Amino acid sequence: MKKMNNEEYMKYVEEKVPKPSYFKNAIRAFLVGGLICSLGQLFLNYYTSIGLDKKGVASAVPMTLVFLSALFTGIGLYDKLGRFAGAGSIVPITGFANSIVSPAMEFKREGYVFGVAAKMFVVAGPVLVYGYGSSIVYGIIYYFANR
Repeated sequence: MKKMNNEEYMKYVEEKVPKPSYFKNAIRAFLVGGLICSLGQLFLNYYTSIGLDKKGVASAVPMTLVFLSALFTGIGLYDKLGRFAGAGSIVPITGFANSIVSPAMEFKREGYVFGVAAKMFVVAGPVLVYGYGSSIVYGIIYYFANR
């Protein structure tokens, strides 16, 4: 087998790597993200029509979307959607629920405590810590700025 130098190897890799269709990927992401948001709007309209107040609707819609995302992740449908839609499936709140449930599902064979519970926040944990930390710092700054 012939040895390749760095330039030859990079040229070889460039030829073999599939070229993504950015336009097609953007259209898919836009459509699926829009459909997820439209589904959220349908739930908002439904919960409003059955008499929930604004606070109730503001809680019920995200809870419903997170529940459905976790359910579809658990039965393997959300991964298929993600492969098709790319960023369109991870940008709405449903992507956050998917990022929590996916690692948990991956390690369920290791048991509920050392598998599911321990691995559930592998991806989402740093996001939550950053969010909580940022909100505390912002709250302290806001408190002292408005004294």
